[in-house]
Amino acid sequence: MKAYAMVLEEFNKPLKMKEFELMSPTDGELLVKLEAAGVCGSDVHMFKGNDPRTKLPMILGHEGVGRVYAISGQWRDINGEKIQEGDLIIWDRGVVCGKCYFCAVKKESYLCPHRWTYGISISCAEPPYLRGCYSEYIYLHKDTKVLKIKENVEPEVLVSASCSGATCAHAFNIVSPDFGDTVLIQGPGPIGLYAIIFAKLKGARSIIVIGGTKERLKMCEEFGATHVLDRNSTTIQQRQEIIMDITNGRGVDLAIEAVGHPSAVSEGIKLVRNGGSYLSLGFGDPNGSVTLDCYYDIVRKNLRYQGVWVSDTKHLNMAVNVVLQNKKLFKKMVTNIYKLTDATKALEDMGNRNTIKSVLKP
Repeated sequence: MKAYAMVLEEFNKPLKMKEFELMSPTDGELLVKLEAAGVCGSDVHMFKGNDPRTKLPMILGHEGVGRVYAISGQWRDINGEKIQEGDLIIWDRGVVCGKCYFCAVKKESYLCPHRWTYGISISCAEPPYLRGCYSEYIYLHKDTKVLKIKENVEPEVLVSASCSGATCAHAFNIVSPDFGDTVLIQGPGPIGLYAIIFAKLKGARSIIVIGGTKERLKMCEEFGATHVLDRNSTTIQQRQEIIMDITNGRGVDLAIEAVGHPSAVSEGIKLVRNGGSYLSLGFGDPNGSVTLDCYYDIVRKNLRYQGVWVSDTKHLNMAVNVVLQNKKLFKKMVTNIYKLTDATKALEDMGNRNTIKSVLKP
């Protein structure tokens, strides 16, 4: 059999459809027929050549949902469910060693120095070739952790849980608001939408979103944001005045940066109250630096500044359950569905923010 995939051979050049020989899985691997592949902002960074992990040629795509096509060995999901042909599954996009200091001692496998990621850090130049989700099929390594999906859900609705959802779950697993707290979210994209849901579940009373795309801000209101501020029609000073008014002059309890731009950090830290927390999730590639006043911005405020790097299987499980409890909302988030052959167009639209969440349907 043959399998087709869209391959990135040159940065900023259209992806090319390539044909690969489809073999039965060996060495305890799983062959999955993809039903949905998410187009992530990180994919855009790699397409442009901004991510140092990208190894050409590559099949992009680290967000995937599919059905088991063939099995080598015995497979069970994270709940102990036996995996069989035809099962709908989602998987942890990162594969770790399980034996290093970070995996075995600190239980922070997302920091594993041997971690590799489907569609991000492995080329398609060597067998089994199909290691990215912009493809009809994907081979899952024997150390991949999978979750069997037994509920009735459209694959495209669930696919964003692999990355945006899991990363956001990681953030809220580090710092959670108390009931009645105010949460600020900088960035109305998929991570921002997940952050709204998690903030609501944790009991936040006020959820403020800053963004520059009207359609995305409207979606944020549908997800439960209590206030949205358009950065294109307000100044930094105006936004600060509005937020201080909402918080009785204190500032927000928790701010989440989901933009990946230094200017967001410069603004956001000054909007956090004394003793509050600032979580930075948005930097998926090297994108500049920011100057902070260590005394006034950090120490004097007793501020907690926390970076959030990717996620682990616990966070994926949290995100999947959040989606399954809010299927109608997350279906709204998927604004564009493309054929596999239109992967380049999907990347361009994501880069131009013409979509909230794009999905490829092989």
